[in-house]
Amino acid sequence: MARRTKIHVGLEIGTHKTCIVVGEVKADSAVKILGIGETKSAGVRKGEIHDYSQARACLKDALTKAEDASDVEIGSVFLAVTGAHITGINNRGTFRLPDDEPIVTAEHVEEARTIAREVHIPQNHVYIHPIIRNYWLDGLEHSTSPMGLFGKTVEADFHVVHGIGSRLQNSIKLVREMPLEVDDIVFAPIATAQMALDREQRERGALVIDIGGGTTDYALYLGGVITASGCIPVGGDHVTNDIHLVTGLPFSKAERLKITEGDASADPVRSVGTAKLTDERGFADVEINRAVLNEVIRQRLEETLRLVRQRLPDNAVASIGAGIFLTGGTSLMRGFHELAFEVFGRDIYRPELPEISGIQASFKDPRYATSIGLIRYAQIFDTESAAPPGIFGRVARMFWPFVK
Repeated sequence: MARRTKIHVGLEIGTHKTCIVVGEVKADSAVKILGIGETKSAGVRKGEIHDYSQARACLKDALTKAEDASDVEIGSVFLAVTGAHITGINNRGTFRLPDDEPIVTAEHVEEARTIAREVHIPQNHVYIHPIIRNYWLDGLEHSTSPMGLFGKTVEADFHVVHGIGSRLQNSIKLVREMPLEVDDIVFAPIATAQMALDREQRERGALVIDIGGGTTDYALYLGGVITASGCIPVGGDHVTNDIHLVTGLPFSKAERLKITEGDASADPVRSVGTAKLTDERGFADVEINRAVLNEVIRQRLEETLRLVRQRLPDNAVASIGAGIFLTGGTSLMRGFHELAFEVFGRDIYRPELPEISGIQASFKDPRYATSIGLIRYAQIFDTESAAPPGIFGRVARMFWPFVK
């Protein structure tokens, strides 16, 4: 029987935009983007919902646009989540085989996996992802399960992502009121990495940094497996606010000045003269020394990148062979690539989107990296599962104290 195509939908409720992407996975595993529904976010701060009614209205608008653009009636989504409360940690589970059982069985491997997944987390947190990294048998690393081999001690190494249950549940509740089901929730940088990195880049070592309006998400891959992930509650809005404090401009005008005149690099040639912001009639609304403007921008973005670097494992940057991949709206800031190279000393890239087609060219914009990544994640999820569990499957089990 020929393999049928399948439609997946990714939803990102971000600080600046609420975005729904509808993608079709074809029989040959190629992905076609059928439509994008986007609206400016309201009621969301630092990636988390702060005004439920406003966020709900934005989601409803984005859903209508996505259905109109794709000519698809949407029933469920893969939901990206972020926020400073979400943490990724590595943990290894060790199981010693009984003396009379010299060969590793499925039960032995599952015992090690269970121990590895059971990381101690705060009482109000829930597990989002238990991602297997690799196995060890008597101290020797294995990329796949060592089942069937002789050994005495089997270990499973996991990357476990967890966050505050109530905050995640608020996002799920918002989606269900559309009404839509949630096929799975996905930590945003893990979704972004599905789009940004191929297998070879993960093997060589790569870091994805997604810097948006309210948050900076990151995911580090070394030796083909995820090594670190997290979220820093700082983004482009903080740069805009810094400009607002220096110039006294309203936030909207400070944002426009940042985009049209700012530069994050340390190139002195780009900091000569005066930066001007004109009004609707073409008159100068504000003038600021360009060196001052660029220094304000640079200081905040450099601080943000250094915070990311500080959260990575010791000596991890030296192991990044494929480079650092920048996504998110703030990554479009002039001079940002040069600044990132200065902080990390590794090659800096903007991810490409291989094997993705569609009627809209906008999906190549780095602002859509997470939403597109959700489609890739859904494709992998669908391959590894007989069927997505839905809101009353895996997601409901994650939130059993909340879902009645």
